[in-house]
Amino acid sequence: MKKITMIKMEGCPYCAAAYRAIDEVKKDYPPVELEVIDEKRQPKLAERFYDHYYVPSMYVGGKKIYEAQPGETYEECLANVKKVFEAAS
Repeated sequence: MKKITMIKMEGCPYCAAAYRAIDEVKKDYPPVELEVIDEKRQPKLAERFYDHYYVPSMYVGGKKIYEAQPGETYEECLANVKKVFEAAS
């Protein structure tokens, strides 16, 4: 499995939904390395992933696979997190 990088921000409800989705999805896949970068606390690291606006954003091999959108439901988040894990497989 390739490493998954997640850009997040503390207190973000969409990031909380992504963590919940990750916990749900990861049981169906081999173990994966998850690098988590807090956009506010680690701005220099987050700068490497300049092509996102919203959080969470998730990357596999440096390629953006998922970027949350305002108003996104948990079901949409879950479907996108599954796509991230598929891309990392």
